[in-house]
Amino acid sequence: MPQSSAFGSLSAASPTASTLRVRGGATLYRIYDVGYSIDLERAASILAARTPARVRPERREAVAIRIANLPITLPLGASRLTAGGGSHEIELSARIFDFGVVSLRMRVPVPGEMGWGEFVDFGNRIGSGTDAQAIFDDELARLLTELAPAVERMGVATVTEDYTVFRVATLRDGNGAALAAGSLTDGDVVPLLLGEERPLSEAARRELLPHRFSYYADDLAILTWDNALVIDPAPDEETDVQYVLEFANAQLLELRYYDALLDAELPRMYDRVADARGGVRGFRNRRFRELLGKMQQTVADSTEIVERVENSLKVTDDVYLARIYAAALEIFRGRVWRAGIDRKLSIIRETYAMLNDEAQAARSEALEIAIVLLIVGEIVMALFK
Repeated sequence: MPQSSAFGSLSAASPTASTLRVRGGATLYRIYDVGYSIDLERAASILAARTPARVRPERREAVAIRIANLPITLPLGASRLTAGGGSHEIELSARIFDFGVVSLRMRVPVPGEMGWGEFVDFGNRIGSGTDAQAIFDDELARLLTELAPAVERMGVATVTEDYTVFRVATLRDGNGAALAAGSLTDGDVVPLLLGEERPLSEAARRELLPHRFSYYADDLAILTWDNALVIDPAPDEETDVQYVLEFANAQLLELRYYDALLDAELPRMYDRVADARGGVRGFRNRRFRELLGKMQQTVADSTEIVERVENSLKVTDDVYLARIYAAALEIFRGRVWRAGIDRKLSIIRETYAMLNDEAQAARSEALEIAIVLLIVGEIVMALFK
């Protein structure tokens, strides 16, 4: 059974850090909610000329991952990024999820081999500036122009997610000899993953870098809230670890989006309830009916999409990728976001039940008044006869 690795001591940078040589790069992710859902079959047909692919994790251990509707992976071409005073060649791509999410990826390779300190500087510079965001915004606008017929209720949300994965393919010492991935200590990766130049205390490192995973001697994954370091000698541009991290970020975005949507909906709901209770009492029943319909639609939409998001990727066994996926959800506080959504939906359901009872009472009252009026009318007519 693969276990979380304890490679590296909780010490300052290792003595060999200054001689380490690495080859790798970084992948920047910007993840957007662009609509209620995306018809992937139709999207694949629209984008057919651009060779979209439906890929999944491929390593033997990935049998633990079940994906209900494989997302579409789409190459977007090459470009250049200016960041930190340097210019970098980049490769752009997108991953399209059926629950209304588009993930844009910017792969920035390191030109040749460099020292660990240089790689850390590269990592700290690469996400700075506004050029990257401008490139993402332009690519998203172009992609949505094509995708529009496949997107239900299209609209780009203000809530977005960003994440960075630093990828190392080779790790060597000063003499060119290959090193085990566990040669990197927590002290080595703190400047890269946490952006801290001063040495952190042991307690801080233990708190901020608890998630280290390794399956083979030459691979390692270290996860944090907004970035990760993946050491993997596989020649593929994207590792399976990156795949599940991107999936977890897409799920996090949807939970955050619907939490924010319900946050905004609750005050509006209270105002609409107050309006429905005002005015002439005899007309409340119709106003209640309209309000109850809107509340029911909100609950149905939120519940349906959140359930679809959570069921889009399932872990069936406790293996390497499954542990990384579970750790990512823990870091991203997926359960906390889901609990918040459930709590807000519960408030809406309780308000719905209360208003429905009031509507039933109003209907009963109206019926009783009608019966009384009929009886009075019969009596009056009898008296006149």
